[in-house]
Amino acid sequence: MKSYGQFCPVAKAAELFCERWNALIVRDLAAGPRRFSELQRGVPLMSPSLLSSRLKWLIDEGVVERRGGHGRQSAYALTEAGREFVPLVEALGIWGQRWTRRQLKEHEIDLGLLVWSLESSTNPQAFGDRRCLIRLELTDQVASKRLWWFLNQKGRCELCVDDPGGGVNLYLSCTLPDIIYLVRGDLTPALAISDQRLEVIGDGWARKTFVDWLNLSPLAQVQSNLDVH
Repeated sequence: MKSYGQFCPVAKAAELFCERWNALIVRDLAAGPRRFSELQRGVPLMSPSLLSSRLKWLIDEGVVERRGGHGRQSAYALTEAGREFVPLVEALGIWGQRWTRRQLKEHEIDLGLLVWSLESSTNPQAFGDRRCLIRLELTDQVASKRLWWFLNQKGRCELCVDDPGGGVNLYLSCTLPDIIYLVRGDLTPALAISDQRLEVIGDGWARKTFVDWLNLSPLAQVQSNLDVH
C-alpha cells in the first residue's frame, strides 16, 4: 500500500481507511463477526486473494481480529480500534445518501449484493415464532436468476436458490433496479406498491409484517438532496 510519507495522524489514518475496499470491510464487520465467505458476498468484485491480503493487513494494524482459530469456522471481527471507525463509515453513508447520484448505472445494478443484503439485514423475527417462506421474483431477470427464496425460521433468514418446500407465505414481484431503490430508501414500500412497481401477495399475517421484515437501514430514512429515481 502506498504511503503519504507524512507523520501527520490524518495521513496515517487515511493510509489505512481510504485504501479501496477497507471502509466496506469495516462497514460489513460493524454488524458483528463474519466468516470469510460472508465478507466475500459483501464485496463481490473483490478477489478472494485481495480480501485475504486486506484482512491480514487490517489484523496487523490492530483494526480487525480473527476469532475461533483457523478454518471455515473462524470469523473476523472489529477490535476496539476498528469499532471506533464505525461512526465515520456511517457518516460516509449519510453523506452518500444525501449527495451522491441516485440514478443507478448498469454496472451498479448488482444482483449478488442485493440478495446478500436481504439475507443479512432483514428481520426474520418480524414473523414471531412462525416459519415464513418468501419468494422474490425479479421480473427483468433471465430464468436462472429470476426466482429467489428467503426462509425465515428459528430467528434466521436463509437465502435459497431453489424452493425449499413447505409452502410460500409471501410472494414479492418487482424489477431488480426497483428493489435496489427500495432497499436504498429512494422508493418507499407504500409508493412502490401503489405505483405497481412492487407486488406483495400472500398470507395476511405475512403481508402485514412485510415492512418490519424488510428492516430498512437507518440510512434509508436520510432524505436525498438530489433527484430521486
